[in-house]
Amino acid sequence: MNAFKEWAVVCDALGSGRQSIIIRKGGIAEGREGFAFKHREFLLFPTWFHEQVAKTRLPQTTQLPPEPVKEIEISYTATLDWSEWVTDREKVNQLREFHIWQDAVVDERFEYDEPYGVHIALVRVYRIEPTLRVQLEKKHGGCRSWVEMPEIEGAALVSVISDEAHAMRQQQLQHILGL
Repeated sequence: MNAFKEWAVVCDALGSGRQSIIIRKGGIAEGREGFAFKHREFLLFPTWFHEQVAKTRLPQTTQLPPEPVKEIEISYTATLDWSEWVTDREKVNQLREFHIWQDAVVDERFEYDEPYGVHIALVRVYRIEPTLRVQLEKKHGGCRSWVEMPEIEGAALVSVISDEAHAMRQQQLQHILGL
C-alpha cells in the first residue's frame, strides 16, 4: 500500500477531523512530472521536524508527538475524494478555516517554483484500529511524498467525521473553488 508523508501535527489534525484538506506543491524528489495525488487510497505517514508546530495556527504549547526511532505508528488512512490544481491565490486564502497551516506557509507553498499554485485535495480520513506499526527503513526517509508500506490486514477503519460533516465540507470547498 502507498503512504503519503505529511507533518505529524497535520496527520493529527486530519485524524481528529479538524482538517479534511491537504495543500501540497511538491518537493525536491518529485521528479520531472512534479507532484500529483497518484493514489485514491493511502496511509498517512507522519513526519517530524521541530518547527512544524510553529508553522501552524495551533497553540504554541501544542506538544509534537515523540519522533519514532525504530518503529513508526500509522494511525490513519485516507481516501481521495478529489484534487484540484488551484492558481487563484484568493481562493486558496479562503480555505483558511479548513486547515491548520499559517498563512505564510500556504503562501510559501503557493509561490514555490513556477507555475504558481498548489494542489488542494479533499480526503476522507479513517482511524486504523489497531494502529499499524512498521519498522522504519531508509526507504521511508528523504524529500519524497510517497512511500511504499505493507498492506493493512485485519484492521477496522473508523471514519473520523460523520458522512454529513464530510458532505458539508465538500460542498463548502467546491463552492469556494468553483468546482
